[in-house]
Amino acid sequence: MNFRTNYIKIKTSNAFYSRYKGVKNMQNINNTQYFRVEKEPELKVGDVLTIVYRALSEKGYNPVNQIVGYIMSGDPTYITSHNNARSLIMKVERDELVEEVLKAYIKNNHWE
Repeated sequence: MNFRTNYIKIKTSNAFYSRYKGVKNMQNINNTQYFRVEKEPELKVGDVLTIVYRALSEKGYNPVNQIVGYIMSGDPTYITSHNNARSLIMKVERDELVEEVLKAYIKNNHWE
C-alpha cells in the first residue's frame, strides 16, 4: 500500500459566502484555498490482515469465512467496521490479500 501526501484545491464561490455575510476572515472570496492532507501511516498487507482478523474475532465472527467471503465477492460488508477494519481492508487490492496469504502458506510449508 502506498499513500502519499495530497493537496486539495477548493475554489470558493460567491454563493457560499453570500449566506455568511458578517463572518470574519472572508475578505477576498475569489481566492483559491489550499488544504494540506496529512500522509497516512503505511501498513503492510500482512498487518492489515492481522488487524482485520483480530477485529472479526473480537466481534465473534469466523475470521476465515468472513475474509474469504470478502476476497471472493469484493463486498465490504463481510468485514466488520470494528477497529476500522473495513476501511483498512478496502485500501488493499483483493489480489494483494490472496498473494500475501499464499506467500505465508508457501513459507510455512517450506516449499521455497
